[in-house]
Amino acid sequence: MTERIDRQGELPETAAGQRLDQALAVLFPEFSRSRLQQWLKAGQLTVDGASPKPRDRVRGGEQVRLAAELESETRVVAEPIALNVVYEDDSLLVIDKPAGLVVHPGAGNPDGTLQNALLHHAPMLDAIPRCGIVHRIDKQTSGLLVVAKTLQAHHALVQQLQDKTVGREYDALVNGTFTAGGTVRARLDRHPKDRKRMAVVDHGGREAVTHYRVAERFSAHTLLRVHLETGRTHQIRVHMAWIRHALVGDPVYGGRPHLPKGADDAVRAALAGLRRQALHAARLQLQHPATGETMAWDSSRPDDLDAVLQVLRQHDRAMTA
Repeated sequence: MTERIDRQGELPETAAGQRLDQALAVLFPEFSRSRLQQWLKAGQLTVDGASPKPRDRVRGGEQVRLAAELESETRVVAEPIALNVVYEDDSLLVIDKPAGLVVHPGAGNPDGTLQNALLHHAPMLDAIPRCGIVHRIDKQTSGLLVVAKTLQAHHALVQQLQDKTVGREYDALVNGTFTAGGTVRARLDRHPKDRKRMAVVDHGGREAVTHYRVAERFSAHTLLRVHLETGRTHQIRVHMAWIRHALVGDPVYGGRPHLPKGADDAVRAALAGLRRQALHAARLQLQHPATGETMAWDSSRPDDLDAVLQVLRQHDRAMTA
């Protein structure tokens, strides 16, 4: 299955000094870097009318033209995995993903992923980059994400993400207490010693902005409503840990559980029993790629998170009685 692509763009001035393939990956984030490199070598992706090498450095401002046939990139096998489809039409799908479901196949997860399930649900997604998945949420994060069903929808949704017009809100239970909401602005990059982790960096990396407000206070924890301005890997988890309010249950960035004063066995069991970070993608808002209509979806917190919140409420009521 193939589809014709004809796209033009300009490398931003901020890309000056970067490798060409790195700059192109930012300009065309819907395509993998390996595919962009293949198109460069085949002459299907030109820069100022020429075909430079992927490792060449850019100066910024170059005119880019992509004219290629998009063939199926994936070798992922369709699997009959149940999906909670919140919305579907000819252009897009909105999925409510459970905790524990990996989005893309990878090392240690060759199958049983959301991508496998999507290919079974809608086989035509085989021709869309990354099977139409334009943004992802971590394996142990639950909640909403959107999937494009056509190349046109994919391009439009990626552009909305770049323009920061997609509304993404999360429920996050964190350690510690807040007096008010706020914003975290801290650049993120791969951890220098552990490439599976992300870290806040002073220089380089990518811009990352997280807004939060207080939804509910507990004696030693806070339920936040978090709004993403950018969507970097592990962004909320790293930003919250950086300001010393790590997510409850986060096995990578969270550290030891925080216990409220006078915590009984029920509180200890609830906090220790949450086998994932307390993060849920609760709201998604975007402009429909075909009609331009503003659409929004909400997802209720799953039972495991609600159970922890209920125990914390009962504990606080008992301590103030």
